[in-house]
Amino acid sequence: MPAARPMPTLREALPVWGRIAALSFGGPAGQIAVMHRILVDEKRWIGEARFSHALNVCMLLPGPEAQQLATYVGWLMHGRRGGLLAGGLFVLPGALAILALSLVYVLYGQLPLVSAALMGLQAAVLAIVVEALMRIGRRALKRRAHLVVAVLAFAALFLFGLPFPLVVAAAAVCGALAPAAFGARPAAGGRAEAQDTSLLGARVPDHARPNHARTLRQALAMIALFLAPILVLNLAFGPGDVFSTIARFFGTMAFVTFGGAYAVLAYVAQAAVQTYGWLSPTEMLDGLGLAETTPGPLIMVLQFVGFLAAARAETGLPPLVAGTLGAVLTIYVTFLPSFLLVFSAGPYVEALRANRALSAALSAITAAVVGVIANLSLWLALHVLFGEVRAFEAFGLHTSVPVLSSLDGGALLLAALAFVLLFRLHWPMGAVLAAGCAAGLARALLFG
Repeated sequence: MPAARPMPTLREALPVWGRIAALSFGGPAGQIAVMHRILVDEKRWIGEARFSHALNVCMLLPGPEAQQLATYVGWLMHGRRGGLLAGGLFVLPGALAILALSLVYVLYGQLPLVSAALMGLQAAVLAIVVEALMRIGRRALKRRAHLVVAVLAFAALFLFGLPFPLVVAAAAVCGALAPAAFGARPAAGGRAEAQDTSLLGARVPDHARPNHARTLRQALAMIALFLAPILVLNLAFGPGDVFSTIARFFGTMAFVTFGGAYAVLAYVAQAAVQTYGWLSPTEMLDGLGLAETTPGPLIMVLQFVGFLAAARAETGLPPLVAGTLGAVLTIYVTFLPSFLLVFSAGPYVEALRANRALSAALSAITAAVVGVIANLSLWLALHVLFGEVRAFEAFGLHTSVPVLSSLDGGALLLAALAFVLLFRLHWPMGAVLAAGCAAGLARALLFG
C-alpha cells in the first residue's frame, strides 16, 4: 500500500519545496496548481481532500494564500520547522529576484529604452488585473447581496477614499449579521476520503491537534518576533523615521490582506504615492510589473516599494544600502504574520469552517474584494493611459479624475494589444508581459 511508505524527512523534503518555489510563477492560481501537481499527483504526500481543506483554511486567513498553503502543508508534515522551511523557501526566490530588480531599477530605470520597456509592461499589467477582476467576480458574486457589497466597497474606496481595513471590516460585519443573505452554509470539513492513499492520509499528527498552552507559547513567541523590530525602530529613530514607518505600515497590511495581493495593492499604492510620497504612480506600476515576472507571491511588490522608500529617504546610509535594508524589513513584517496565523489557527480550523456566521463574513469579504480590485483596475487605467491625474474633492467626494487632454495614444495602443493577447488569443501571462515589453521597445525605436 502506498500509505505504508515512510514519511520523507525534512532533509528529503527540502529539494521538493525548493522546486515548488522555483516554479511558482503565474500568480496564486498557477502556484496552487504547481503545488497540487507535485504534492498530490506526483509525490502523493497529501490527498486531494486534505489538500482542498488546507487551501480552504488558507483562504480564510489574511495574507498570500499560496504561500500560506505551502506553510500549512509543510507544518502538517513536519511541524513548525516544516512550515518554516516550506513557507520560507516559497518566498526566497521571489525576494532575491525583486531585490536584484530593485537595484537595477534605481540604477538604470531612467534610461530611455528601459523606460519604454516598462511602459509596455505597465499596459500588460493593466490587462492582467482586469482579467483577475473578471475571474474573481464570476466566482464571488453569486447573490444580490454579494453584488451590493462589491459596489459599495468600490464606491467607498474610489469615490470617498475610505481606508481599506475599514471596508474589509464593514463587509465582514454585514456578512456575519445577515448570513442568510449571503447563502452561507456550514462547511462539512474534516471528512477524510476513505480511499486516501497518500502518505499523510486522514490522520492528524500530534502537533496538529489543539493544544492551548502550546499554541499560546508559539503565538506569543512569534508576536514578540514581529513587534520587536517595530518597537526598536520607533524608540531608536522615532515614529517619523522611514524604517519605522515601513515597519508599521506593512506590518499592518499583513493582517488585512484578505482576498490576495490585488485586493490590497490599490490601498498600498494610494498610501505609498499620495500619503508618504515614496514613489510615483508610474513607479508603482513598474513594481507591479516586475513582481508579475518573478516567482513567488505577487505581494512581493511591497518589497519594491520598501526599497524605493528607504533608498530615497535621508537615512545617512548609501541609498542602495538603505534600500536593501528597507526591502528586507518589508519582507520580514509582511510574511512573519503568515507563519503566526497558520501555526496558531491550524489546530482549530475545523471548528471555524463549520461556523455559519464566519462563513457568511468571509463570503462578504470575498465580494468586497471584487470592488477593491475594481478600484485597483480603475486606478491603474488612469495612471497608465493619462499623463496627468488630478485629485477631486467636492460634494463629499475624495477621488481622482484624469485630464482628458493628457490621454497617451501610445499607451492606449499598448494596452489594447495586451487585452487582445490575453482575452482574445488567450496567451499565458508571461507571454503577455514579454510582448508588452517588446511592444514598448518597438514603439520607442520606431517613433521615438
